[in-house]
Amino acid sequence: MKPHPPPPPPPGSRGWGGGAPGRRRAFACALAGAALALALLCLFHGAAFGPTLRRPRLRLRASQVEAQAPLPAGLALSSLPVCDARHSELIPCLDRGLHHQLRLRLNLSLMEHYERHCPPAPRRLNCLIPPPDGYLVPIRWPRSRDEVWTANIPHTHLASEKSDQRWMVVNGDKINFPGGGTHFHYGADKYIVNLAQMLGFPNDKLNNEGNIRNVLDVGCGVASFGAYLLPLDIIAMSLAPNDVHENQIQFALERGIPSTLGVLGTRRLPYPSRSFELAHCSRCRIDWLQRDGILLLEVDRVLRPGGYFVYSSPEAYAHHDPVNRKIWKQMSNLAQRMCWRIASKEGQTVIWVKPLTNGCYMRREPRALPPMCGHDDDPDAAWNVLMKACITPYSKRVNKVKGSELLPWPQRLTAPPPRLEEIGISSKNFTEDNEIWNSRVAQYWKLMKSEIQKYSFRNVMDMNANLGGFAASLRKKDVWVMNVVPFMESGKLKIIYDRGLIGTIHNWCESFSTYPRTYDLLHAWLLFSEMENQGCGLEDLLIEMDRIMRPHGYAIIRDKAAVIDYIKKLLPTLRWDDWSSEVKPKRDALSSGDERVLIVRKRLWDQAPQASS
Repeated sequence: MKPHPPPPPPPGSRGWGGGAPGRRRAFACALAGAALALALLCLFHGAAFGPTLRRPRLRLRASQVEAQAPLPAGLALSSLPVCDARHSELIPCLDRGLHHQLRLRLNLSLMEHYERHCPPAPRRLNCLIPPPDGYLVPIRWPRSRDEVWTANIPHTHLASEKSDQRWMVVNGDKINFPGGGTHFHYGADKYIVNLAQMLGFPNDKLNNEGNIRNVLDVGCGVASFGAYLLPLDIIAMSLAPNDVHENQIQFALERGIPSTLGVLGTRRLPYPSRSFELAHCSRCRIDWLQRDGILLLEVDRVLRPGGYFVYSSPEAYAHHDPVNRKIWKQMSNLAQRMCWRIASKEGQTVIWVKPLTNGCYMRREPRALPPMCGHDDDPDAAWNVLMKACITPYSKRVNKVKGSELLPWPQRLTAPPPRLEEIGISSKNFTEDNEIWNSRVAQYWKLMKSEIQKYSFRNVMDMNANLGGFAASLRKKDVWVMNVVPFMESGKLKIIYDRGLIGTIHNWCESFSTYPRTYDLLHAWLLFSEMENQGCGLEDLLIEMDRIMRPHGYAIIRDKAAVIDYIKKLLPTLRWDDWSSEVKPKRDALSSGDERVLIVRKRLWDQAPQASS
């Protein structure tokens, strides 16, 4: 259809330019100006957010999916756009480039620039994150503990910066990890034995006969400390920011070591109170004295009764230096006012222990600092909650029993935890949950049996973990599981930690704090249906799952039949069509309506050689 000509000017008027030629010239100038403005706008958005085509956002809710007819042909696009190669390591909520573009006023001295700041919806990249050039299928566990492909994480800055500390060594197409650290040059394994000896634990084993299971390693580097705890049946949440020590957490995850991006800044760590038996800081570059000791008080919040804080740093031993001597004096004073006592001090390391009861807190002088937290403070609230410079007292029950009442590992994995009653779940329901997940996981593995090998999986994420039953059922597999609890049900995370598992709180309307290509297996049970209540797009979640899933990785999606049907239509666009299996599972006490299980494998769509040694 031809466009209608512009209407003539009113009688007696001069129009836009004094006659038809003038009108045409003016119209042409206006059109050219509009085109130029549009081009500049596109150029700006392309430079800021990647030269990708943005397809319509299909923000369909589960209720809409159930009612809709089959997708129109125009919506089933042949492929999602691919992000520019410079975004191959994008972490959307930790993208400091975006922080700068949004002109966020962040306090660098408080580490706010390392905390989560997610892009608003109009500024999200709606494209698939590509692997770097030459990307190879990761080396399988347990070999990956000691070596990874250089091409997968082409960053060698740490190797040269920490060459005298044996963090990592570049050997051609591989990067090796000798197990060294800033304060354990002779290896993390020997350092760990020494810690056990300092505490007088049986057989020089830091697990203390199963009584130490969950560890928080703050400022973990490439997580060699956590790597060498694993043979002791100790699982560490290795934590570090995406800072000047570039890609240290990416190295840790590529190695197959439990770890996550995070920082002690202004907000609480996303863990409930009393989650860890031991916290560790080896030259972690943290100013523990700032803001009335608020960072050390956050460590105190997440430590269990009688928990240990291991501190290896020059301040603990280099007293010939006046600055170190002053810091040590102030830190010792702070720890004493927090009712911590020194359990052992030797060489470069001091180990403090937290009290078992409220007795010491009650004996402090009136108005002593730091103060006790108020009765209205919830010590388990940990999603986007500001830290407080106060001591978290124990409940009446904990104070009475003088401890956490947890059994040694591995008995605690299946025994009903004492804090179940705090979230209104009975021991009977907990036991039933375990049995159901044992059955479900057996079925999953049966469906994948023809495709997987012994070490196909190492890094696993349960995206809607409930009580941790899925992870508990994987105990005999050589894997670790990041149990993610939606922020609306954050209380369940303390049950997961009491079982000797690890996890975090998250809002799946936002991106997860990890590098791309860091998980071998994602499990999503009713997660897509639950997104309905938050008004978040199913397509957004799928794109985020693609970002964090490794090529040749798997996703197990258990959800309503209508949701599964919708997701299946998008598998080719996501390039998750390397292999798939679908089944209608047996109904059980956890089933919600007409559920189906879809298991899919992501293609390695970079045409690089597919090594898998």
